[in-house]
Amino acid sequence: MSRGQALLDSLGDRLSGLRGRMTPDAGMDKVTWFRAGGPADAMFQPADEEDLAAFLKAVPEEVPVMVVGVGSNLLVRDGGLAGFVVRLSAKGFGDVETISPTRLRIGTALPDKRAAAAALEAGIGGFHFYHGIPGAIGGALRMNAGANGVETRERVVEVRALDRKGEVHVLSNADMGYAYRHCSAPKGLIFTSVVMEGYAEDKDVIRAAMDEVQHHRETVQPIREKTGGSTFKNPEGTSAWKEIDKAGCRGLMIGGAQMSPMHCNFMINTGTATGYDLETLGETVRARVLENSGIRLHWEIRRLGAFRPGQEVQEFLGQLL
Repeated sequence: MSRGQALLDSLGDRLSGLRGRMTPDAGMDKVTWFRAGGPADAMFQPADEEDLAAFLKAVPEEVPVMVVGVGSNLLVRDGGLAGFVVRLSAKGFGDVETISPTRLRIGTALPDKRAAAAALEAGIGGFHFYHGIPGAIGGALRMNAGANGVETRERVVEVRALDRKGEVHVLSNADMGYAYRHCSAPKGLIFTSVVMEGYAEDKDVIRAAMDEVQHHRETVQPIREKTGGSTFKNPEGTSAWKEIDKAGCRGLMIGGAQMSPMHCNFMINTGTATGYDLETLGETVRARVLENSGIRLHWEIRRLGAFRPGQEVQEFLGQLL
């Protein structure tokens, strides 16, 4: 019996009555944009917030539960993920509603690009930067995603979330504890929707800003590759790509993983990369940048799961700590 089926069997009737889709031994390589990594024991796609709450109440707290979005900023290790992965569906969590001349209520499974389009349709400025971020709103909330000089924290009014016991919480902007590419909201919270605010702006102005974002992406980023977007956060006073370039890592390959020759802060799967290849490449780059400039790059890509035995990857390769 597989690990996933054993997990579901161990919970027996606890999961009866759930309306969403349950998949044992779910291949995370089909979910992540890197197209690599081991399976999750089980994946649950809840039908709506009520169904998600019922699931969280049914699963004992000692069983790991983690949420993933569209998988654009996620590296899953080859040993896979223990417990449940929750993936919010567009049908249950992807609505967007204009609730005032300057405010939108957005489900967290809505792709960032569609949030930008909804703001354009409503004549609300300040959301154009989402046109160039390849993720969903839930991930943007969790990592304070930003681009083109704008960050998510500038738009957030309040966030609705469920805790590990299925209880509802409403968090203010201050409650989210935002910093650069970071929020300090409790890790166990699953964001389900958010109220965001922009400002009234002419649609032609918004459209021009979105076109500029798109042109920039197509010109400087490897958007047609299997990539997770920016690999490392920008260090204070410089850019990650500049430090990677200075350390001689543009185009560097390990196995099937490569630092993009086009934008060397983008890591790509050239076709055969494993989670081990990708993480080893990332830590090699971190080690070389530290050796070259004394700067410790920090991952922007979220890394989850267990290493395969014998394929553990140490930070900075364990050489320059």
